[in-house]
Amino acid sequence: MQSILMDFKLWSNLILCWTVFSCNQIPTKSKNLSGYALGTSYNIKYSANVKEETVQRGIDSLFKVLNTSLSTYIPESDISKINRGDTTVVVDEHFKLVFEKSTEIWKITGGYFDPTVGALVNAYGFGPGTPLKAVSEEEKDSLLLITGWQKVKLREDNTIKKESPNIYIDFNALAKGYTVDMLGKFLQDLGVKDLMVEIGGEIVAKGLSPKTQQAWKIAIDDPRQGEQRQFIQTLSLSNQALASSGNYRKFRIDPNTGERFVHSINPLTGSAIKTNILSTSVKAPDCMTADAWATALMVMPIEKAKALVEDNSDLEALWTIADKEDMRVIVSKNW
Repeated sequence: MQSILMDFKLWSNLILCWTVFSCNQIPTKSKNLSGYALGTSYNIKYSANVKEETVQRGIDSLFKVLNTSLSTYIPESDISKINRGDTTVVVDEHFKLVFEKSTEIWKITGGYFDPTVGALVNAYGFGPGTPLKAVSEEEKDSLLLITGWQKVKLREDNTIKKESPNIYIDFNALAKGYTVDMLGKFLQDLGVKDLMVEIGGEIVAKGLSPKTQQAWKIAIDDPRQGEQRQFIQTLSLSNQALASSGNYRKFRIDPNTGERFVHSINPLTGSAIKTNILSTSVKAPDCMTADAWATALMVMPIEKAKALVEDNSDLEALWTIADKEDMRVIVSKNW
C-alpha cells in the first residue's frame, strides 16, 4: 500500500517505532487496551463510560472484517483470491475505500506510489527477512509487465479487473493506517471524544490525553539507535494522524566514499535506486493518507516530494537523511 519501494512494513514488520507517552500522571478514568493483530502490536487509549468488553468485542470484530477483505496473509481473503486471478470477487466498502485512496495518491505522486510493486520488491530482496540481490534486465522487464496501478480497475459491479492475472495487489502501504482510522471511528461512534489508536507505530489521536488534558505527546524514534533508545523529537498530536516508513535496515556502505545508503524500487522503471533517505514521517487528517504518503516519500526525489507536501495544506512531513557519519532531519515548512 512511489519511485516507491514498497512499504517494507508489511503487516508483520514495523520499520519505524513510535512511543506514545504522557508526562504528568494525573489521576483519571482513562482506559488502555492492547494486544496483537495484523502481525504487530496495538495500543488504544481512551476515556469514556463504555464497558471495556464492548470496546474489545468491537475491536476484534473490526480486525476480522478488515483481514477478510485486505490481508494478503489470509489465503481466503478477498485480496488473496483476486491475486490468484479470481474475477468474481465482489469487494466490500473497505476494499473500495483503500483502492480509491491508492488511485488518488498514485495519480498525485506520478506513479511513485504503486500497490502493484510487490513483485519487484521481493525480486530485489527488499522484503522482510530476505537478502539483497541483483535483478537481470530480462527479469526486470518481465516484472514490469505485471507492475503498474493503471493496469488494475474497479468495475461498477465492485469486481476487480487486472490486465494480467499475475498482477499482485498489496495494500500493506496503507491498510494498517486505514485500520487505525476505522478503530478510531468505531470509538467515536460509541461517543468517545478523547482517544489515541496505535497499530505498529501508525497513530490517530482525537481530543486530548485524559492524563494531561493536553494534546497527545508522541516521541519519534531515532533510526540510528542501538540498544539505547533515542528520539529524534517529540510532538503534540490532536485530531490528526501520524505514520512513518523506512528502509534503513537494508543499507550498504559505499567502499569509496564511506557513505551509507539504502535502495528503493522505482515502479516506473523497475530499477533499484540509491537513496540516503532513511525514514519519513507524515502528519495528515487521517492515518490511511499519512501511511500511503510516508511510503511514497521514501522514494520520491526529495525536492519534488517536499514541494508536493508543501502544496497540500493537509500534509506535513519529516525526512531523516543519512550522511557519512551522522544523520540530518528535513521537515516541510509547517511541520
